[in-house]
Amino acid sequence: MSETIRFPGDFLWGAATSAYQVEGSPLADGAGPSIWHRFSHTPGRTLRGETGDVACDQYHRFADDVALMRELGLNAYRFSISWSRILPAGKGTVNPRGLDFYDRLIDALLAHGLAPVVTLYHWDLPAALDDLGGWLNRDVAHWFAEYARVVVRAFDDRVRLWATVNEPWVVADGGYLTGGLAPGHRNLFEAPRVSHNLLRAHGAAVQAYRAEGKRQIGLVLNLEPKHPASDSPEDLAATRRADAYMNRHYLEPVVRGAYPAELAEIFGEAWPDVTDADLRLIRQPIDFLGINYYTRGVTRADPQTLPLRASSVRQPHPWYTETDWEVYPAGLTETLVWVRERCGDLPLYVTENGAAFADEPPVNGRVDDPRRVEYYRGHLAAALDALRRGVNLRGYFAWSLLDNYEWSHGYSKRFGIVHVDFATQRRTPKASARFYASVVRSRGAALFSAPSAAPA
Repeated sequence: MSETIRFPGDFLWGAATSAYQVEGSPLADGAGPSIWHRFSHTPGRTLRGETGDVACDQYHRFADDVALMRELGLNAYRFSISWSRILPAGKGTVNPRGLDFYDRLIDALLAHGLAPVVTLYHWDLPAALDDLGGWLNRDVAHWFAEYARVVVRAFDDRVRLWATVNEPWVVADGGYLTGGLAPGHRNLFEAPRVSHNLLRAHGAAVQAYRAEGKRQIGLVLNLEPKHPASDSPEDLAATRRADAYMNRHYLEPVVRGAYPAELAEIFGEAWPDVTDADLRLIRQPIDFLGINYYTRGVTRADPQTLPLRASSVRQPHPWYTETDWEVYPAGLTETLVWVRERCGDLPLYVTENGAAFADEPPVNGRVDDPRRVEYYRGHLAAALDALRRGVNLRGYFAWSLLDNYEWSHGYSKRFGIVHVDFATQRRTPKASARFYASVVRSRGAALFSAPSAAPA
């Protein structure tokens, strides 16, 4: 196998999780509640009323999970810090026991040869700050910068990659427009204000990092190609709106200092006034961009779907995940090349990529998940293709290390490469974990060891 079609020797191979989805013990050792603790404990908000109170119990079992990652040959772990573990009220007094948990996790990772990759915000705003308006309050940018300073001072000596916000589009769309995620608002006027404040908070955190830290900091966006369902002018215009709303909405202010013009059309009178000072704050130089990729959107005009006036069209082929996302590996290559065209040689990481399928329980210590194996085969090959095309791709993180708490879906959707029995907390690596380990070990050669086929 030629070296030219393998991943680089210094490539980061990891798995990713988030605090509320895996840690459990959300109020342990002085931690304050988050909006997800509050949301999941509100009747009717989550499937079967399930919460993250226990989740994967990583708060107590992190040493076993770290050892498992090392056994798989990974060299990085992307996790998020719970803001309300560190600052129970969101600001002010620091909780030393919260810092101690992450201190021990980071040391364990380093002792096993795994680079800690830290996300500062993965959707779990302290409830005390939500009581003050949360992401609707412009002061949230200062609160976030204060929190960033605390954790950077504590951990920057051992953490070389930091991300500010994970998927701001999901926070604004799911949390404030459609209401399916915490804090569960449904308000057209709130969503664009929240988006803007999330980006302002990102910029303020980058500024705080430059004053305190010495490593690298970036942002994580979920991106997906938007393809028109037809060549009609209506579908083409709808596709441009969908692309502006989900993709360019968050990328262009950060790298170009301006919002896409389509957003004012989409939101109408709900679109807020944006000052030059705010755009300067948002456009802080970043050291890398994290890209979460899951699917594409085939888009048609749909006047009934507001405010976008566009909707996705299900494709005729049968391969969809349990979350009803089309499996489309070529979209990862397309997305990475698209970002390179807009950001130049900025280092990129695939910070999330994975799929939920209805796995069978373990049998004799094995979990066979052939659809997930082929999902990873296709998407890792797509990442390798992006490298061939000149993308400065530095790492890949499977979503997720563990079957975990999948937000409003509760425990019904399994994304892990490791099966979790939630009654016993027993971990069982799936076939996909072993396949991923073989890709890591061979730097990609294992991708071509068997024909790739998409199971029905």
